[in-house]
Amino acid sequence: MRWGAAVLAIALVAGSGGYWMGMRGRPASEAGSTQSGRKILYWYDPMVPQEHYDNPNSRSSMGMETVPRYAAEAPAGGAVPGFSIDPAARQNLGLRVATVEIGSLPSSLAVSGTIDFNQRNVAIIQARAGGFVTRVYGRAPGDVIGAGAPIADIQIPEWGGAQGELLAVKRLGRPDLTAAARQRLRLLGMSDGLIAQVERSGRTNGTVTITAPIGGVIQTLDARAGVTLAQGQTLAQVTGIGTVWLNAAVPEAQAGIVKVGQNASASLPAFPGESFGGRVIAILPTAQADSHTLTVRIELANRDGRLRPGMFGSIMLDDGGGQALLVPSEAVIRTGARTLVMLALADGRYRPAEVRTGREGSGKTEILAGLAPGEKIVTSGQFLLDSEASLTGIAARPLESGQ
Repeated sequence: MRWGAAVLAIALVAGSGGYWMGMRGRPASEAGSTQSGRKILYWYDPMVPQEHYDNPNSRSSMGMETVPRYAAEAPAGGAVPGFSIDPAARQNLGLRVATVEIGSLPSSLAVSGTIDFNQRNVAIIQARAGGFVTRVYGRAPGDVIGAGAPIADIQIPEWGGAQGELLAVKRLGRPDLTAAARQRLRLLGMSDGLIAQVERSGRTNGTVTITAPIGGVIQTLDARAGVTLAQGQTLAQVTGIGTVWLNAAVPEAQAGIVKVGQNASASLPAFPGESFGGRVIAILPTAQADSHTLTVRIELANRDGRLRPGMFGSIMLDDGGGQALLVPSEAVIRTGARTLVMLALADGRYRPAEVRTGREGSGKTEILAGLAPGEKIVTSGQFLLDSEASLTGIAARPLESGQ
């Protein structure tokens, strides 16, 4: 009897051990399916999802405990496709979620440029009639002059004869002939002031003083004493300095955010600590092939004349912001071929979504297509979730499905 009891005990122990060993050696799909009703494909470490293990006591190559990977379940009731992960894995990954929202995205662009003359503020000084120069008022190219500054005196013989005819007609007391004589003087190029002076003094004056119509810098000066001039010949060219241009070189890739009328501020090494405000008045139609930049023309006020052509400046172009659909920049996954974000669905599932991005600044990225306001996206751990989606064959939501 004692021998029989001993044999029975040994048989029971062997049977229990064999059952335990058998369960331990069974495939993961069989062992896992008996516990939670969900089929376990394998165990893995979310930090290295490419490593698969067939037993829950395994440790990954990083020494971390493994978690079960369940077979993806078909979404019920027409729910959107996606995948879920174990709550413990979510906690280990430190997943954070943000809401897609509409907000303002002010952005600025820093570029450099050089100051140039305002080529729209140029005066060409010409001889109204043929004559010769009797005096030049000590001017030279590069001089800064004010409006009305004398340039040269010109003797015009034709004017003296026409003025004599006006005085003779005026003595006749014929207003109609006098008016016709005045008109003739105007057609010869005389100003109303000079005509009034001749009538008031009763003496002819064939010498006229040519003055600068605007203040600025003398660019060219061809008037020299004793030189004979033809009608319409250029004596000088004056460029105003009340405003100057700052020609900024903007990279082609960023030229899309620059618009005419946009505000700009410039700082120059010559005036440390000072800022000069201006606005964009033109974007030149041609690009520089060697530097791949576009020239943006900014107009700056120069009331004190301190801004001089040739000076170098740094410019900040502010686009003024505007309402846009925004997500945290850290949530964006750029693969090279496309741009993705990881959606956090309402039922605890995740799915990648393709998006098209726009401007970026202050930690935010503008979404042009692919998302709608109020949707939830993952901002931390999204790269591992994207790897998981690839491993399980979850397709990204296409752009056409987003708002």
